[in-house]
Amino acid sequence: RRRPGTPGVGKTTLGKELASRTGMTYINVGDMAKEGELYEGFDEEYDCPILDEDRVIDELEDKMSEGGVIVDYHGCDFFPERWFHIVFVLRTENSFLYDRLESRGYKGKKLQDNIQCEIFQTLYEEAMLSYREEIVHQLPSNTPEDLERNLDQIMQWIEQWMKDNN
Repeated sequence: RRRPGTPGVGKTTLGKELASRTGMTYINVGDMAKEGELYEGFDEEYDCPILDEDRVIDELEDKMSEGGVIVDYHGCDFFPERWFHIVFVLRTENSFLYDRLESRGYKGKKLQDNIQCEIFQTLYEEAMLSYREEIVHQLPSNTPEDLERNLDQIMQWIEQWMKDNN
């Protein structure tokens, strides 16, 4: 399972809650990269480290082959397609997103580019190009009600998948 989406759309909140309801393993790729220093440089323009994608894949390979993993990251085009049965892309309206990113200290180019990314559906399109279209789903992520609906919808999907595949 995989949840790409612009920073601030609610991936971590949804992922952690899903893990606690399902007993699945939750992995935040950003946190994992920080802990293992899985970087290959620093991007001065965006003021952030550059992910070493090959090292991330090496790090995740064993866990992913066991299955039952929720992966949280804002991009998805470098993960092997075989890893995921379903991909959820969270979408947030710009007014909500702007406030969330601003409260995280995003400013200037970093703030504008993340808003643009959401406007142009960049990450949704990336997911559609990286995986079979029928496994990619968009979920609205603006309000606490959206979060509950998304959790219910994903839980139903997991239950159905378990029935179909066991």
